Amino acid sequence: MSAAFTKTPGWLDWHPAPSRPRFVLPPGSVDAHCHVFGPGDQFPYAPERKYTPCDAGKAQLFALRDHLGVARNVIVQATCHGADNRALADACRAALGRARGVATVKRSVSDEELQALHAAGVRGVRFNFVRRLVDFTPRDELLEIAQRIGALGWHVVVYFEAVDLPELWDFFSALPTPVVVDHMGRPDVSLPVDGPQFELFVRFMREHANVWSKVSCPERLSLTGPPALRDEQAAYRDVVPFARRIVESFPDRVLWGSDWPHPNLKDHMPDDGLLVDFIPHIAATAELQYKLLVANPMRLYWPEELK
Repeated sequence: MSAAFTKTPGWLDWHPAPSRPRFVLPPGSVDAHCHVFGPGDQFPYAPERKYTPCDAGKAQLFALRDHLGVARNVIVQATCHGADNRALADACRAALGRARGVATVKRSVSDEELQALHAAGVRGVRFNFVRRLVDFTPRDELLEIAQRIGALGWHVVVYFEAVDLPELWDFFSALPTPVVVDHMGRPDVSLPVDGPQFELFVRFMREHANVWSKVSCPERLSLTGPPALRDEQAAYRDVVPFARRIVESFPDRVLWGSDWPHPNLKDHMPDDGLLVDFIPHIAATAELQYKLLVANPMRLYWPEELK
């Protein structure tokens, strides 16, 4: 932790020794949702932040990438950095083509700044609607940003909670770009997988062919948690039916990500190796695994390499 910043009390640091996954990832696999924090003495945390994390920089992220057997990363701007994307852009550049970024920008961002982010590897912007993490941004401002970044071939990533989808439906439907939903819209997994709440999200994806979903963060959604012993059962088993339904229903519009270094978790810090071993429980065939981990993220973030 940088001497300039003090972590939020009770903050859980990333796992110091994640296990080696038993599931062997397909060659070229992409971790399509992870973050970098600072280091704070080099890339200061935003004054308006709602939390102060541990430092978790690019060196630690790239070490985890190699340990898990991942080929590439998509680094998503963390709310603790606000709209200061320097840590994100620095990590993307340092990855030498093996990382792309999803930034946070304000209406005041210049065309030159957007072009510089594009050159660094940014291919999307994130709109956060989780009120405990960010302050409300007017939707007309977000729509203007979406229209501007659409011209660059970027997409919009949205983070919200399931109970808020009815209120946000019309705004999301109006976005002129591909829309990627973080963590399946954070469903309540204590409710039935075929119940009204999750059915609404499935309907949203079914009716909007530009909507993608990350089937990530079971550790954030689960009520059962990880197994007490590694061999006991599938980790986060109560999330499996939800993620599996999305993967099987929309196999060409799903992404997976580790969410390292797992900001704002309260009860436990996941073993990233177990998160990789969660994948075959939600993508049961080699074809689905390849689409989830390689084909889909490459199409969205590295389309130039597919030509």
